[in-house]
Amino acid sequence: MSKELKKYIAEFIGTAILVLFGCGTAVVTSGEIVPTALAFGLAIVALAYAIGDVSGCHVNPAVSLAMFITKKLKAKDLCGYIVAQFLGAICGSLLLWVIITLSGADIAEVGLGANSFISTEAGGAWGSMLVEIILTFVFVYTIIGVTSDKNKAHIAGIVIGLALAFVHIFGICLTGTSVNPARSLAPALILGGEALAQVWVFIIAPPVGAALAAFAYKALNEK
Repeated sequence: MSKELKKYIAEFIGTAILVLFGCGTAVVTSGEIVPTALAFGLAIVALAYAIGDVSGCHVNPAVSLAMFITKKLKAKDLCGYIVAQFLGAICGSLLLWVIITLSGADIAEVGLGANSFISTEAGGAWGSMLVEIILTFVFVYTIIGVTSDKNKAHIAGIVIGLALAFVHIFGICLTGTSVNPARSLAPALILGGEALAQVWVFIIAPPVGAALAAFAYKALNEK
C-alpha cells in the first residue's frame, strides 16, 4: 500500500470516528454542552495519537487548507485529504443513522447533530458565518502554533483536542459548532430539509476562518 493511500485511508477513518462519536454524543445527550464538547475534543486526542504519524490527523478540510497555505501539505495531498474527509464524514453519519434507527428513535426528531443558524431571523446566516469564522480561526491558529514547534509534538494531540472542546463550549448554543465542513455536510445530506438548506454557511465559514488563521500565523509568528 502506498504512503499516499495510507494517509487518505487514515483521514477517512479518522473523520468517520470524529463524526460518529462527536455528533452521536450530541444526539444521545440532546446537545448538552459539556458532554458534546468533550466527545469532539477527546476524539481528536485519541485520533491524534492513533493516526497522527500517518496523516497528521487533520480530519477536517479546513485544517488541511491551512496546512496547505503554510506549506505543510502538498496540493495533491490536499485534494486527496478533502475527498477522504468528506467520504469519512458521510460514512460516520450513516453509521450514526443506522444506530439511531435500530434504537427505535425518530431521526427527524433527534437529528444527526447537524449545525443550524443562530436564529431564523434575517441576519441569522451572517451571524452564524461570523461565529464559525471566529471559532475556526481560534481552533486552526492553535493547531498551526502547536504543530510548528517540534518541542511540543508530544503534547500536540492534547492541546488540539482541548482547543476543539474549548470552541465547542462557546459555539454549541449558537450554531452547534462546525469548524469542519465535512462534519457539517454529512448529516445535512442525510437529513435534508432545513439542515441542508443552511449547510452552505458551515461549508464556507470554516475554510475562511482557517485561511485567516494561516495567514495570521505566517505574518505574526514566522521569522
